[in-house]
Amino acid sequence: MKVMDFNDIPSTKPYLLRAIHEWCSDNGYTPYMAVSVDHTVEVPAAFVNDGQIVLNVSYGATQGLQMANDMVSFKGRFSGKVQDIFVPVNRVLAIYARENGQGMAFPATDKQAAAPDVAKQPQPASATSQAKAPALVSVVTPSPRENAAHTSSETDPTPRPPTGGGAGLRRVK
Repeated sequence: MKVMDFNDIPSTKPYLLRAIHEWCSDNGYTPYMAVSVDHTVEVPAAFVNDGQIVLNVSYGATQGLQMANDMVSFKGRFSGKVQDIFVPVNRVLAIYARENGQGMAFPATDKQAAAPDVAKQPQPASATSQAKAPALVSVVTPSPRENAAHTSSETDPTPRPPTGGGAGLRRVK
């Protein structure tokens, strides 16, 4: 009988990404993906804010979307220009529905910057063993003025990262 080492267990993260993406798509929501950007991520640098980028990964905003076990890739428009996007799965911080904020956040690795409000949430003492588990999240709804900036998906389907006190992720238990 083979004893399984925990390091040999495949990650559930790519499966959860695909599941939340499918749930968003099936229910008419727009799936957004928050990504921690480093040298392994290929996105337009002009849209990176504080080492992170938020990507609209809906079928309408992407071309050739592939969500594999190790990466997410597609072609997307940024300021009207088509760009190739490549994101290793380990760089994804969260995936959620733009319309209601429902989704899932993933723990940041030591090299990643955590999603703004998720990282600031106090952790109960008993949560240390659960620190690597994904968390259900809800996005704080932006004001109507801020939300208006995201409604022009016809011209630029990929949103810019929120500026100022706009939307942020928070942990839902």
